[in-house]
Amino acid sequence: MFIEISGFLFLLIIVVLVIATSRYDYEIFSELDSAAKLQEISENPKKFRIGTLLVLIEHVVIITLAVSLFIAFNQYNLMLGIIWVSARSIEGLIQIYRKRDYWSLLNIANLYSGASGSEKDTLSDSALAILKSKNSTFSISQILFSIGTLAYSIVFVISGVIPEIIGWFGIVSSIAYGLGNGIFIIRPNNRVLWNLGGLLIWIFELVVGGWLLFSSLLPV
Repeated sequence: MFIEISGFLFLLIIVVLVIATSRYDYEIFSELDSAAKLQEISENPKKFRIGTLLVLIEHVVIITLAVSLFIAFNQYNLMLGIIWVSARSIEGLIQIYRKRDYWSLLNIANLYSGASGSEKDTLSDSALAILKSKNSTFSISQILFSIGTLAYSIVFVISGVIPEIIGWFGIVSSIAYGLGNGIFIIRPNNRVLWNLGGLLIWIFELVVGGWLLFSSLLPV
């Protein structure tokens, strides 16, 4: 049962994030144009609220997925199970905790729309600090994401529950994404490997989510 639940949660994360980014303009990695961001929020605060709430839901689902995978697969390697449930749970909790600062952009945007001169500059600087903090938190959390994804991808390979090639694809994807993220932290202008790793991760999670959810329906 928890195998199918894990597959559903993999796909739910993708769906929720796609809706948040495409329909409600949530930026996974924010552009550092605080004035434009505040103007955008001021013009449509409802869109900002819904997008942010959807991403909070995604973070909660990430933690739920980590626990579900642990229940389903820890029998194959308990140590790796502890690593992934710890890494991905901390990832989700960090993101949830920092969203309270991001949510405060609503109040700043409200003040910004009626401000002028130096007050407007001060509010813009406050918003910029929040956006920078959000990006930094995301970069750090993605290190934990890579560790967790690598851990359960290895277990996928050794468990035999899913085709080995899917597990190996997860290993390659998580390593590429983790290295790309590390390079980006050191050299912010270099996002090539990170973007490539991110694409591979999306494909991996879509494939593994579909397999875990529907494998029980496949002929033996």
